[in-house]
Amino acid sequence: MNTTSENRMRIPVGDLRGALPKLAVLLGLLAGLLAWSGVRQWRDAGLLEDVERARDQAVQAVQASHAAQVRQLEQRLASAPVKAALAANDIPAAVAAVRDGWAGVGQVEILDGTLTAAYDDAATFGYSRLALLEAGMQGEAVAARVVKEGDRTVFGMAAAVPQGVLYASVPLARLTEGFDGVAMPAGGYLALRQGGYSIQQRGNTRLEDGAERMAHAVGKTGLRVATAAPDSESGPLGLGAIPALVVAVVLAALAIAAVLAARGGLRMGRFGNKGAEMSDMDEPTLGEALLRDPPPAAGARAPMADEGDGSDAYRPSEGKTVEVDPGIFRAYDIRGIVGKSLSIEVAELIGLAIGSVMRDEDLADIVVGRDGRLSGPDLAGGLIEGLRKAGRNVIDIGLAPTPVAYFGAYHLRAGSCVAVTGSHNPPDYNGFKIVVGGQTLSGDAITDLYERIRDNRLYVAGVPGDLQQRDIAADYIQRIADDVQLERPLKIVVDAGNGVAGDIAPQLLEAIGADVIPLYCEVDGTFPNHHPDPSEPHNLEDLIQTVKRFDADIGLAFDGDGDRLGVVTKEGAIIFPDRLLMLFAADVLERNPGALIIYDVKCTGKMQGWVLRHGGTPMMWKTGHSLIKAKMRETGAELAGEMSGHFFFQERWYGFDDGLYAAARLLEILANRSETPSEVLAELPDGVSTPEIKVDVVDGTPHAIVERFVEGAEFEGARLSTIDGLRADWDDGWGLVRASNTTPILVLRFEADDKAALERIKTEFRTRLQALAPELKMTF
Repeated sequence: MNTTSENRMRIPVGDLRGALPKLAVLLGLLAGLLAWSGVRQWRDAGLLEDVERARDQAVQAVQASHAAQVRQLEQRLASAPVKAALAANDIPAAVAAVRDGWAGVGQVEILDGTLTAAYDDAATFGYSRLALLEAGMQGEAVAARVVKEGDRTVFGMAAAVPQGVLYASVPLARLTEGFDGVAMPAGGYLALRQGGYSIQQRGNTRLEDGAERMAHAVGKTGLRVATAAPDSESGPLGLGAIPALVVAVVLAALAIAAVLAARGGLRMGRFGNKGAEMSDMDEPTLGEALLRDPPPAAGARAPMADEGDGSDAYRPSEGKTVEVDPGIFRAYDIRGIVGKSLSIEVAELIGLAIGSVMRDEDLADIVVGRDGRLSGPDLAGGLIEGLRKAGRNVIDIGLAPTPVAYFGAYHLRAGSCVAVTGSHNPPDYNGFKIVVGGQTLSGDAITDLYERIRDNRLYVAGVPGDLQQRDIAADYIQRIADDVQLERPLKIVVDAGNGVAGDIAPQLLEAIGADVIPLYCEVDGTFPNHHPDPSEPHNLEDLIQTVKRFDADIGLAFDGDGDRLGVVTKEGAIIFPDRLLMLFAADVLERNPGALIIYDVKCTGKMQGWVLRHGGTPMMWKTGHSLIKAKMRETGAELAGEMSGHFFFQERWYGFDDGLYAAARLLEILANRSETPSEVLAELPDGVSTPEIKVDVVDGTPHAIVERFVEGAEFEGARLSTIDGLRADWDDGWGLVRASNTTPILVLRFEADDKAALERIKTEFRTRLQALAPELKMTF
């Protein structure tokens, strides 16, 4: 060994002993940190157990209270005085006999089976009460739900009687008294819920948004008890409670040993008093490394990006000018053609603009995912670079369906996300669906991104934001599978059209209990088999044949980014999304009487009556996923859907459009019925209708054509709606023309009671469009 190396390897024992107190302090701090982490995790685990125990006790208490009140009504209906009064058709006497001796009973009445008076003024009577009465007339059992009586919330019950239906209510306290009596652990949260409505809640209400993950149903009552405890963070290096405590003990022992050695209580071994060679190896020892590179003090943190010097001016690379096409900023997302209006540089500017909006709203973290298009990795990389330049911390979840990116914004508590996706557009398209602070950007918010870029109002942080990679597919599947499980197995064919949903859809549906036959589930951004757009019937031909070949119960199709769903039966019938929305609405309204159901202008004219008959509140709104989500957010709707195949569940989910989750909910409904899936779907109201008809606009101005169409519209005997294009409703059918917000086309749809009426309505629209725009090629 040369002299330089030999001298470097010799450290006097006195110097080493001088460093030992510092080492002991460091080890002591680490031991204390780990010990505190272990104790905290142990305490949090105990709180979680206490909260779960309270939830289970509350479930039992509410179930007992529910049963007791239902039993009260059953006993009175079975009593001789009530039976005699009903047999004599003496309704006042029957009502008096039901009330007799029932302490605290509120309203009692008998209504005729047509419920005509109630339906004539449904809003005043109450949609939730209407749904309860309809349920009470369906069978022999007493139906019971929490309902509204004017301004009061009560526990209502309904049962069929010869004259129609008997309704009785008791104060809500009769249902919740057991819930209120459960011991509530400090720091936890407990809520009694029916649908999206919290009937009663206790504890830390800041935890209410995450309480559904641990919710338990109250038998078959439609009620559930949701609960939550504060999140428990893992210890340093991901150590759990026991490992953290064990490591703390070891570090504490080493700290004590270091103190004793520094005081001479422990011998220094072979180092001796004269200072020997520390090692024959060239690597530094722990002590040497500590002397050279002291670790950071406990509690130190990296500075946030915004703590550096920032500016509101973006400076492009020298000699490079980036042109941004304003036409890619659409009504509810950003969409363009790669190599023409979209590039890595444009994606970076869009990232900077989004990051600047987030900075204005004091938001730090954002999730980024991408679909399977070939341009996805480059555009996602440019977007992430721009977001980080704006000081935002990016969580890259890689290849993932758009709804998984939306889920990531909630699951990872970022609140913001961007899905890099071209959705159902051709392979050379791509784009961005954007959520900031829980709100999907649309309209003016999308336009503002372009204006920020145009005016160079872009924030550039002094220090770039962090970047981490996460795979949350398993978390997404687990979250749904914990809530949705099939009562019986169903054999299904899944056609992903080589879109990104093929990577996760089969796993998800198998996890909830389905027998899955995958079709075109290999992710391929060239879409070699057929275009991933289930709204086009010809894209479903292979799915129909495969369902027949395997004698499957049903076939499911997803679009390119997995946020839309298409369905075919084993007989080859295509179930249009508006009919699926009817099925979902009936299911949701069973648990959420009076809930608002939103549907877009392309949906069937039978939707309004269907929702009303099932005790819900119908609302027709504009087409567009971000526009629908904004309306849901504004109104508190439990469910929404579009004719294009987007479904938005607020009940039991997060309110964003999710074709995968919608598929799981569909299978849950079908598996819970004794009929075959085809029989269940055949029961839904139907008429003679067309799919979406798309007419190319050569000059790229579909909105101008629609505006002229609306100005001169005169449809005799029709009710006109202009909230999105023009929809004309006659008593025997309806027609619609609107401008697409994603591609330069007109979208039309028609429905009628019979073929003759359908042809009449189509001719009305075709004649007027040809007069306005003779260049249009209309084959409908």
